[in-house]
Amino acid sequence: MKLATYQDGSRDGQLVVVSRDLSQAHYASGIASRLQQVLDDWNFLAPQLADLYGDLNAGRAPHAFPFEPGRCLAPLPRAYQCAVARAYPGAAPAASSPPPMQRAASDELLGACAAAAVAHEDMDVDFEAGLATITGDVRCGAAPEQALEGVRLLMLASVLVLRRLEVAEQAAGAAALRSRPAVAFSPVAVTPDELGDAWQGGRVHLTLQCSWNGRRVGLCETGSEMGWHFGELIAHLAATRNVRAGSIVAAAPVANQDAARGYASIAERRARELLEAGVASTAYLRHGDSVRVEMKGRTGQSVFGAIDQEIVPLG
Repeated sequence: MKLATYQDGSRDGQLVVVSRDLSQAHYASGIASRLQQVLDDWNFLAPQLADLYGDLNAGRAPHAFPFEPGRCLAPLPRAYQCAVARAYPGAAPAASSPPPMQRAASDELLGACAAAAVAHEDMDVDFEAGLATITGDVRCGAAPEQALEGVRLLMLASVLVLRRLEVAEQAAGAAALRSRPAVAFSPVAVTPDELGDAWQGGRVHLTLQCSWNGRRVGLCETGSEMGWHFGELIAHLAATRNVRAGSIVAAAPVANQDAARGYASIAERRARELLEAGVASTAYLRHGDSVRVEMKGRTGQSVFGAIDQEIVPLG
């Protein structure tokens, strides 16, 4: 099934069920008003939502209405935690095991069409596009296969990164804090079964499409070069403590060895330029720039809807 959260003036929004083709939606208020409620009682509430989803796809939902991605908050507008892993060897330090993982801001997660406010362009504004999972409860010490069973939903993610602050934090030996002020998510989160055979072994075997100011810059394969699958990432997070329902574990940026596939992060592009030409020529994002991230299924239909984000001045 496919789920989204509509703006309603509250911080947690209103849960809606979205049709498979993303054309129709239906409020889930008769079952649950917020996604976190569903995650907390998944075995009881998810089947009810699945029934509504079936009716919506069959045209039997009496109060359906056209789905508008622009009205969406993040599917889970506030999360107990959001951990982002560099799960692609091309984007991770050499010989890194387990993969580097760090926390991102999770008290206010951005909707797909929400602007990203940045005070100063000279902070070297970047994006890191990838995939994210929303988990159920995963016990401390769970094996990767067990942790994978905790995946409830999948969505697209785009992490806002201020590279100049990142360098300063790294030089000080500090964890990323101010350098990763926001994460945006696709309008829709989907259960793994929606991906069919594209979901295999904890990896999504589809193409992540990234555009910058309307120009396609990345057609990155998300499955074949993912060095650590989502079960391994979640198990790593749960190695010393329980992971609770409503946690987000993301893998970003997607990175492929084949340069022809483009990039899902400007820093990755610049690193390749340095290797090949000795100088990084691609500039970072500026105010007024837009980034679009989308993924289409085997039929060519958008799976999650698109992240379509503009960089704007603060204030």
